[in-house]
Amino acid sequence: MITWNDFEKIDMRVGTIIEVAPFPKARKPAWQLKIDFGPLGIRRSSAQITGLYQPADLLQRQVVAVVNFPPKQIADFMSECLVLGVYTEEKEVILLQPERAAGNGQKIG
Repeated sequence: MITWNDFEKIDMRVGTIIEVAPFPKARKPAWQLKIDFGPLGIRRSSAQITGLYQPADLLQRQVVAVVNFPPKQIADFMSECLVLGVYTEEKEVILLQPERAAGNGQKIG
């Protein structure tokens, strides 16, 4: 079990995907994403979501991401946030997103 203080350390925010690119150097199929978090700026993420999402499905989609993990090197790409999703029984990822439009950078609580 974690404490409320532990949970508060996780900084989850809403952002809008503004760019999607293939990531051929990733070990598992992935997209390189640029996500606009408003006042926090634009962050990059590698997301293994190619099974359910094509680039056209992702552009301008709002997502929920953890923005206070340290950057992580994935092949030749630096991932700066962790996009959150739900794993299906087939191990595909369904993205978490707000139920209605929210401001980029708004905190999840």
